[in-house]
Amino acid sequence: MNQEEQVTVLGLWGSPFSKRVEMVLKLKGIPYEYNEEDVYGNKSPMLLKYNPIHKKDPVLVHNGRSIAESLVIVEYIEDTWKTSQTILPQDPYERAMARFWAKHVDEKVMVAMWKACWGPKSEREKETKEAYEGLKYLEKELGDRHFFGGETIGFVDIAADFIGYWLGIVQEASGVTIMTAEEFPNLQRRSKDFIGNDFIKEVLPPKQKIAALLKAQFGSVTSKLNVIKV
Repeated sequence: MNQEEQVTVLGLWGSPFSKRVEMVLKLKGIPYEYNEEDVYGNKSPMLLKYNPIHKKDPVLVHNGRSIAESLVIVEYIEDTWKTSQTILPQDPYERAMARFWAKHVDEKVMVAMWKACWGPKSEREKETKEAYEGLKYLEKELGDRHFFGGETIGFVDIAADFIGYWLGIVQEASGVTIMTAEEFPNLQRRSKDFIGNDFIKEVLPPKQKIAALLKAQFGSVTSKLNVIKV
């Protein structure tokens, strides 16, 4: 990689947010260096330098300039490297809708799913219903398309990487079931195609390692909460 094209990712091995950045770089064929960050322990001088406000991953450093927040980084990569693999639609309306659904994933679905599995016990049923409803909207939006991006992986697919890979591990580790193949056939089909992509597979962390980390940090709620059926 030329000096004028230095690309570095500051990330966390098990974070779906960090992996969004690596996924897009892989899909676009952009070489990069990777620095693992201990955001829960001693933060590196590099992380503090390039993300002094949030002090967390992911951070993209391109030619000495830094960009933080995963979806902001993904848009920067899309606008900077014009390759045959496009992530965002060119049509302004379709582009706006992709941003809308990505925000829906981050602010509605992911937050509710996490709280449903490991939030306060008094809130789990409410959060499970919210997660379920949020997933139903995504199920309808996806329809019979291979991906949210159509025939190829797009912006919303990258935003929904948690649903495509991490959610199954989280459900198994927590004992809480929200998304099933019977009720979400479109999302399940997309998840299989998503994690089956060769470039995506390159950056996915091992399932066993994520499951072990989740159980060590949160334990299983199975003994406290029956599997939820909505």
